[in-house]
Amino acid sequence: MTDCVFCSIVQGEVPAYLVLDDPIAVAFLDTRPLFPGHVLLVPRGHHRTLTDLPSELIGPVFERAQRLAGAVQSATGAAGTFVAMNNTVSQSVPHLHVHVVPRNKRDGLRGFFWPRTTYRDDAHASEVAAAIRERLASR
Repeated sequence: MTDCVFCSIVQGEVPAYLVLDDPIAVAFLDTRPLFPGHVLLVPRGHHRTLTDLPSELIGPVFERAQRLAGAVQSATGAAGTFVAMNNTVSQSVPHLHVHVVPRNKRDGLRGFFWPRTTYRDDAHASEVAAAIRERLASR
């Protein structure tokens, strides 16, 4: 898929703050995070939605989502995480991706009207990505 930005990230053609990179999937910081530590997990192969994901990849992809949920929570000091995906509707990139978002009570998210933020700078994004990678390595 030549026009898919996530495929380009997987192939190393587009830079990203990677937190996981293995034969099954790649995870990286969202460039417009809800909160610092908001990660996107994508399968290496191009699959548009969950229904397109081959059944033999469902377990492996969601095993990584489970690990990321713990790593993001620990790395960011959050009380919990929100794990979700859109399928077609509200899916900004047509490549299956799982959002793993750090959450705290009264963090300002209400319903599905979520304000996006930015990282302070590249050093801040690098620091958050490194913290998540460290937590993943220890799981």
